[in-house]
Amino acid sequence: MALSIFFPSVTGLDAQSNALGTVSDNIANMRTTGYKSAETMFYTLLGSQPSVKSNASGLHSSRVDVHGVGDYTRYNILKSGLISTTGNVFDVALQQSNAFFMVDDGYGNTYYTRAGNFDTLDVDGTTYLVGNNGYVVQGFKAAENGGFASEVSNIDFNPLDVMPSVPTSEMEVTANVPADGVEKSAYSMTVYGPNNDGANMSMIFTKVPDKLNTWTITFAVDGAQAATAEPVEAVFSSEGELISPKTMTVNVEWNDGSSGNINVDITNITQYAGDDGETYVYQDGAPSGQLVSTFINDKGVLTAKYSNNREVDIAKLAVVGFRAPENLVPVSGTMFEAYSDAGESHYVIGPDTDLTGIVLSQSLEASNVNVEEEFSEMIQVQRAYGLNANAFTVANEMTSVLVDLKS
Repeated sequence: MALSIFFPSVTGLDAQSNALGTVSDNIANMRTTGYKSAETMFYTLLGSQPSVKSNASGLHSSRVDVHGVGDYTRYNILKSGLISTTGNVFDVALQQSNAFFMVDDGYGNTYYTRAGNFDTLDVDGTTYLVGNNGYVVQGFKAAENGGFASEVSNIDFNPLDVMPSVPTSEMEVTANVPADGVEKSAYSMTVYGPNNDGANMSMIFTKVPDKLNTWTITFAVDGAQAATAEPVEAVFSSEGELISPKTMTVNVEWNDGSSGNINVDITNITQYAGDDGETYVYQDGAPSGQLVSTFINDKGVLTAKYSNNREVDIAKLAVVGFRAPENLVPVSGTMFEAYSDAGESHYVIGPDTDLTGIVLSQSLEASNVNVEEEFSEMIQVQRAYGLNANAFTVANEMTSVLVDLKS
């Protein structure tokens, strides 16, 4: 009797020990954000010598001398966990299973994760968006002229505590000029300059003598000089609709030395009988504002919000997909490394991608561990381990009998 009779039970004990370790890891991480559960898979070990057999066509060999069991770990990467709302402004969850956030360890090594419990880290006056392990989140920085950069980089930011006022450049006015009974009609509205939080601008209609349904338009701004390049005459039809002009450009020279142009759209101004007074004014300027908060929105964009209700884009999260994500290699901290067998990576969320339905702000993806399944697996592992231990004991008793017979 060969001592090899111990080998199957020994490999079985080792494999079931590893399986129990996998179950323990899963249960320990049942509340870890973005954790992907693992399972132990088994395969047979073949003996070193082939079995030679004969049939009608001659001899042939096959490895049928099964000699133990091996194991390996498989990760349920594509199985999503439950997404729940947290209310944290830097938390973000991915609703697409083949999608991962990118983080950088500061040494040029990129990792991928589903854990979106991000936070901020201040280093020498610069604030970084980081993952739970301190690695810097990657994304596309906002461009000065709008949109986002095409290259991925660290997300770092230092938003202004005070946003300066936004000068008015576009304006639309809806109003009525009385058809009779007045020689002059004025309309007041608020406009903004580069260095002020709002000034009153009056748009003044003055009836032109001897011209039917015709008015000159002039402008006056508190704290500034305002004028059009050429005198403007507004002409209305007999039905009270504006014939011309539809738009005009007003140049504003502020007393502080700054200046700017305001494009005024008066298409919706009418001349009907009745009172004057504007009914609607739209303008794109805004007063200065204090920084209220920074947050990640449902478009995956890190945004700064100010007290003037203005929002400024800081960066867009970079989210990556793989053609074979199940081949990603897990590393510590719910992160994965990508090698060639994971397939070529591609941006799921690029600088110009619409993120609707892909990310969910103020939410996190929980672990995909099923506790009931893990406890069931643990019982099976325990039983299998016990049976392998019994097999080892029996093999030991048999060899003991053999030794006694030979002694």
